[in-house]
Amino acid sequence: MSRIWAKLDNNRIVTELVVADEELIISGRFGLSQNFVETSYTGAFRKNYAGIGYSYDMLRNAFIPPKPYPSWVLNEDTCRWNSPIAAPADGLYYNWDEDSLSWVVVPGLELVN
Repeated sequence: MSRIWAKLDNNRIVTELVVADEELIISGRFGLSQNFVETSYTGAFRKNYAGIGYSYDMLRNAFIPPKPYPSWVLNEDTCRWNSPIAAPADGLYYNWDEDSLSWVVVPGLELVN
């Protein structure tokens, strides 16, 4: 049965995703088998579905996305990055502004009543 494997570089960064049977991964056809870690679309294991550029943390047994901004902190439960303040939940669209450490409304995407 085919599974999804994340191929890691020497820094444990995901460089490629491969769909293959475990036997094929073990065979070495795609590279050293120890450079592959299975991932799950649903995040049923290893916290998050692996993506190119994600890191694999062996201690947490989790794939962690790249840190989007210097001020964001890792949520240890989800292994996802959180902003230092929660995004407003008022129905508007926001982007994070690292310079002001705040959420700013995206121009042109305001709600129309």
